[in-house]
Amino acid sequence: FLELSPLAAFGLYDGRAHSAGIVTGVGMVHGRECLFVANDATVKGGSYYPMTVKKHIRAQTVAHENHLPCIYLVDSGGAFLPMQDEVFPDITHFGRIFRNQARMSGDGIAQIAAVLGSCTAGGAYVPAMSDESIIVKGNGTIFLAGPPLVKAATGEVVTAEELGGADVHTAQSGVADHFAEDEAEALRLVRNIVENLGPRELAPAAGEVPEEPAHDVEDLLGLIPVDNRTPVDIKEIIARIVDGSRFHEFKARYGTTLICGFAHIHGHKVGIVANNGILFSESSMKGAHFVELCGQRGIPLVFLQNITGFMVGKAYEAGGIAKDGAKLVTAVSCVNVPKFTVIIGGSHGAGNYGMCGRAYDPRFLFMWPNSRISVMGGPQAADVLTTVKQDQRAREGLPPMEGGELEQFRKPIL
Repeated sequence: FLELSPLAAFGLYDGRAHSAGIVTGVGMVHGRECLFVANDATVKGGSYYPMTVKKHIRAQTVAHENHLPCIYLVDSGGAFLPMQDEVFPDITHFGRIFRNQARMSGDGIAQIAAVLGSCTAGGAYVPAMSDESIIVKGNGTIFLAGPPLVKAATGEVVTAEELGGADVHTAQSGVADHFAEDEAEALRLVRNIVENLGPRELAPAAGEVPEEPAHDVEDLLGLIPVDNRTPVDIKEIIARIVDGSRFHEFKARYGTTLICGFAHIHGHKVGIVANNGILFSESSMKGAHFVELCGQRGIPLVFLQNITGFMVGKAYEAGGIAKDGAKLVTAVSCVNVPKFTVIIGGSHGAGNYGMCGRAYDPRFLFMWPNSRISVMGGPQAADVLTTVKQDQRAREGLPPMEGGELEQFRKPIL
C-alpha cells in the first residue's frame, strides 16, 4: 500500500486532525491498482476540515490521471461546520468531490463505496454517487439529515437505523446495492466488485524485467548532507534508483549542471532530469531539448530536484537567462507524458518551476525529509531583507543595525 499525503494538516487545527482525518493511497486488489479513500471517524466523526477536502480531491486527481478504480471506505459526518466557509462553497471545496466522482464514473473509472459507519449530509453523497455501494448492518447509515434534525424540522421521532440503516437502503430506497452482515463481509464484497470490473483500458506498457540497482539503495541515507547547501553528486543518487544502475546520459559534456538521460525504473523506461548545481542558460536549453525528446518518444519523465534557482547577475541577464529559463518551463508545461517529481534537497525560486514543481502537474510529487521549498533560501532571503531594512533606516537617518540587533532581525528568516 502506497500511502499518500500522510502529513496533511500537520500542525494545523491545534493538532486535532491527524493526517487530515482521512487515509488515502494506492493498493492492489485482485492484481489491479486501486485508489483508496478511508475516513477516520476518530477525528471529529470523520468530518471534513479544509485540508481533508484538499487531500480527498488530490487522491481523486491521482485516480483520474492514472485511471485507477476508487474505493471509498465511508464513515463521515460531512463538512466540519465551524469551518464551513473554508469547506463548502468554493470551486475546490466539498462539492468538487462529488463532481469528480461523476466525471470519473463517466470516464469509465469505477467508483465503489463501502459504508462502514454513519454517513450524514455531504458524507451521504459519496455512496450515493458511487457506481456500486455496500452498507454494513447495524453500523452503516446513510441520510441527508440525522434524527435530531429530522425531529427539529418535522417533529418526527426516528432512530438512525430506521431512518437510513442497511435494511432501509438495500430493501426500500435502493440507495445501497449490497447488504453486509459485518465489515469483513463488506470488504469481501469490495474485492468481488473489483474482480468483476471490465478489462483495464489503459494498461501500462510492457517493460523489461525489473532489476535492483547495482549499488545499495541504503547508501542514499549517507549520500544526502544535512546542509542542503553542500554539493551532492547527483549521479551517485541516480545509480541507487535506476535498474542495474545503468544510465545513458544525454549531452554529457554540455550544460553539466543539469544531468539528463535515459534509464529503467522497475522495468519501465524513463527520462531523468536531475539537478547538479544551479541552472545556467546552457543547462536550461539542454533540459528543454531533452524534455521535448521524451515527449516525442512517449517516455515518462522523472525529475530529481535539488535547485537554488537560475543563475543571476549582469552577464547572465545580458546573455538571456530569463528567456532560456522560460524555454525549460515551457517544455515542462507542454510535454504530454506522465511526470514524476522527487525533491531530494532544496527547491527554490523559479528552479521549482523549471524542474516540474507541483504547479506543473506531476502525477506524483515526493519530498525527502531534508527537503525545503521556498521562493529563496533562508540565508538569501535574510540578506535581501537586511539590505532593504538597512536602506530604509538610512533614509530615515537612523544608524544601521549591528550586533545583537542585526542578529535578532535575521534569526526568524533563517
